Amino acid sequence: MAYPEKFRRKLLSVMEKEELTIEEGAKRFDVGTASVSRWKLNPNPTFTRNRPAQKINMEALKKDVETNPDSYIYERAARFSVSDSGMRDALKRLGFSRKKNTKTSQS
Repeated sequence: MAYPEKFRRKLLSVMEKEELTIEEGAKRFDVGTASVSRWKLNPNPTFTRNRPAQKINMEALKKDVETNPDSYIYERAARFSVSDSGMRDALKRLGFSRKKNTKTSQS
């Protein structure tokens, strides 16, 4: 769980006011030194990561969806040699939602 922005700013203001080092401030507030170093650069918490796909070629995936629109996620994952969850995230990044049943069930 991320520390709130108010806590981060309070820590930084106390460190500045009392002229504490990163190590001293981290020890006093019982947080990691790496966290304090990051907060000095940007105290605002980030909730998302802007990172491109590593293993999946997005252009090839887009072509695969066009040529095989009825494939399941696990079938696509096997073709691209990635995990099911990785394939699901890649499809979500491209804006494709899960398959829906267009026919109503007979009751």
